[in-house]
Amino acid sequence: MLGKGSKLYSIARLKCPRCHEGDLFVNNSLLSWSKMSEMHPNCPVCQQVFEPEPGYYYGAMFVSYALTSGPTLAVVWLMMLFSDEITLWMFIGALLVSLLLFLPAIFKLSRAIWINIFIGYDPTAASSPQARGH
Repeated sequence: MLGKGSKLYSIARLKCPRCHEGDLFVNNSLLSWSKMSEMHPNCPVCQQVFEPEPGYYYGAMFVSYALTSGPTLAVVWLMMLFSDEITLWMFIGALLVSLLLFLPAIFKLSRAIWINIFIGYDPTAASSPQARGH
C-alpha cells in the first residue's frame, strides 16, 4: 500500500510524484519550521518541474482546509473529554496551539497531495536520458 509506485508513498514521504525518488522540499521533515515552504524547482532525480505554472498551488489551499479539519476535531474531542465547560477562548487558544504545531505538516502534505493529483508515477523516469542530464 505504501510501496514505491503508489500515490500514498509519494505523499507520505514527500517525494516526486513522477519518479518517487527526489525530494519535493529542501527540508523534507514534516514538523520542521526550517525552510518549511522552500521547494526544489525541479526534481533532483528526474527533472520533473514542481511548479508547472504560476499559482499552481492555489488549489492546495482546499486540500489544506480539509487536512486542518482533523486537528480541529481532535482538539474539540480532547477538550470535551477533559473539561466540563469549553469557553470560546479555551477553544481558540487550543486550536491556535495545535494548528501552529502542525502547520509545516499541513502545508507540505497539502502540496504533495495537490501535485500527486495531476502527475502520475513513471517507473522509468529516474533512468531516462532526460533525468541523467543528456
